Amino acid sequence: MTTDALRLRRGRARGASRVVRGRRVRPGTIARFLFIALFTLFVLAPFYWVAVTSIKPSDDLLASPPIWFPKHPTAIHYATSLNHMRGWLGLKNSVIIASFVTILSVLIGSAAAYSMARFRTGGKHLAFWVLSQRFLPPIAVVIPVFLMFRTLSLVDSRLGLILLYTVFALPFTIWMMYAYFRQMPPDLEEAALVDGCSRWQALWKVAWPLAAPGIVSAGAFAFIFSWTEFLFALVLTSTKAVTLPVIVAGTAVEFQGNLYGEASALTMVSLVPAVLLGILVQRHIVRGLTLGAVQG
Repeated sequence: MTTDALRLRRGRARGASRVVRGRRVRPGTIARFLFIALFTLFVLAPFYWVAVTSIKPSDDLLASPPIWFPKHPTAIHYATSLNHMRGWLGLKNSVIIASFVTILSVLIGSAAAYSMARFRTGGKHLAFWVLSQRFLPPIAVVIPVFLMFRTLSLVDSRLGLILLYTVFALPFTIWMMYAYFRQMPPDLEEAALVDGCSRWQALWKVAWPLAAPGIVSAGAFAFIFSWTEFLFALVLTSTKAVTLPVIVAGTAVEFQGNLYGEASALTMVSLVPAVLLGILVQRHIVRGLTLGAVQG
């Protein structure tokens, strides 16, 4: 290699390094990272304050200036809220209701979505019509639902909330599972049918294992929805089937005094399962919601 060629290559390398360095210090890049950092701080600051308040001693709750982290953390607020403020009852009801809603939504939703994807049940637009049922705001039907549940003796019962939450979770569950089943090639199921499997066996042994990410995302969505739902639980429950969000909201009304520590403790107990589940399956949830967005 000649001397001129070596100089030319070195000059190009220096120019490329200058471009890379220039990109690293561009004002737009700095502004973007600064905006992301401020937005993250804005979102996470309330969660941090609630978490810290839940472990503060009572004397530190209204201290001025505020105490950002207690010197002597305590778990007394968790014990008080769970044992003396119906926290365990709300947690038990929420776990039972959310678990049954998740199972029913996945079973019914996957069967309905499979029939729509493979047999065109209801035509091409039935899946979107099912999804459109969630466009109606829940506040518009809360009074008719209450009157119907009172007639059926389902007010303040776990069964009533399980049935209602399943109905409200099914549109999204069907839509997400429909997108997964539609993108799967039917050749594998046809091969299973040729080998002697029934249609149900092909669904159980072939389609469901291949659609496992969709099942996880649909189940996670149904669980988070039923775990955090507040409006219908507030209207339809009072003592026996009351859920954790209702108990958290009722700490300021049902009990006397400034129970900031207890309310924060219940808030953390209600937030942790939904947040952790959302973080674990967020990739599948986003993929399930957008999988059929560009398909005809």
